[in-house]
Amino acid sequence: MSSYDYDLFVVGAGSGGVRAARMAAAKGVKVAVAEDLKLGGTCVNVGCVPKKLYVYASEYMQESEEGRGFGVSADKVSFDWATLRDNKISEISRLNNIYGNLLDNSGCERIKGRATITGPNSVSVNGKVMTAERILIAVGGWPYVPDIKGREHIITSNEVFDLESFPERIMVVGGGYIAIEFAGIFAGLGAHTELVYRGDLFLRGFDQEVREFTATEVARKGVNLNFNTDVESISKRDDGALDVRLSNGDIRVVDHILYATGRVPKTAGLGLEETGVKVNNKGAIVVNDHFQSSVPSIYALGDVIDRVQLTPVALAEAMSFVDQVYGSGEGQLPDYDLIPTAVFCQPNIGTLGLTEEQARARYDHIDVYVSDFRAMRHTMSGSEERTLMKLIVESSSDKIIGIHMVGADAGEILQGLAVAVVAGATKQDFDRTIGIHPTAAEEFVTMRQKSRS
Repeated sequence: MSSYDYDLFVVGAGSGGVRAARMAAAKGVKVAVAEDLKLGGTCVNVGCVPKKLYVYASEYMQESEEGRGFGVSADKVSFDWATLRDNKISEISRLNNIYGNLLDNSGCERIKGRATITGPNSVSVNGKVMTAERILIAVGGWPYVPDIKGREHIITSNEVFDLESFPERIMVVGGGYIAIEFAGIFAGLGAHTELVYRGDLFLRGFDQEVREFTATEVARKGVNLNFNTDVESISKRDDGALDVRLSNGDIRVVDHILYATGRVPKTAGLGLEETGVKVNNKGAIVVNDHFQSSVPSIYALGDVIDRVQLTPVALAEAMSFVDQVYGSGEGQLPDYDLIPTAVFCQPNIGTLGLTEEQARARYDHIDVYVSDFRAMRHTMSGSEERTLMKLIVESSSDKIIGIHMVGADAGEILQGLAVAVVAGATKQDFDRTIGIHPTAAEEFVTMRQKSRS
């Protein structure tokens, strides 16, 4: 009989923590899960799920205008923020209950409260100390806000979904996918939207051609882009409006300023230093290929280890952890080089594998195929939106090593193509696949002319 209260104590009930807890419990492991906020973590509560719901709302507004070219019109199209916000709250509550039921039905014990690590095999929650043979930290990340004058007036992705009223004027600060997505949401819903980024172009790390193309399309959708600019200070007027002073001396007046300047591992106050768990300069827990920290009985996965901050990656890491520790011991690590990713800006971005820049640095010879076109629906909708598709091929093997798209449903299209690319598909495989006509996706199997080599 074990001398510990639990075999596994999971700190954090986000996507990775819940998956690991459930899968371990299914193998007969005695598991407890502690969470001080809502079940489901960032993705369910203030990330992927509500964001996608708000993206849908902004797209409906756009489509109502585009329908006129097809003879579909309405006298007046209006938007009610409170309806969107409150229906979102109900949907997230439903998902929270599902996560709770999944944990309960798996046999896990749920504990409400913030856990701190008090030793290699002990945690404290609400003043009660419990022991476990292994501890798994899956607390995720938290929005980062720089220390500038007036930072108390800043909102983050934690608060933006539940604003009391819809802003007529909003400034989004940041250059990552969260910033681009929220800029598109608010512009699509009718707010005067401005994006400020200190770099020369957003989406650093993405394919350069994709970045440039996306900037053109995002601006076309009504987002005012300001690159090589930063916020120096924020002050509040008597009427509640905000004066935002930029580094170039300009002052903007907005109703809200949303900072999407990255997320940091939520490790503060966990007791890691006292326990001897090593973290890097970003606060992320350092782990080996078994998700084991510098303290052998303490493990970590998901955003808190800051490898790839994506929900499906946390799920894959959780499955690998459980199989390695409680299963066959052969749980494979996720292939971090081939992770399909979508950015739900407008239009969407879908990407997998190497950028053109990365491919040129890694291989001696590559072939690049690019198609830039106006989608069929927009020949009548009146929209000037364009679509970009791109294939990067390693010349000697003919293998697809990078695939990128900017356009409607890019995420949906790339998910299917990702299976082929992960399986080792070649350009010849794409060429001999018959396209589905008329679709935008067929362009990926009809590109024959190299754009450059």
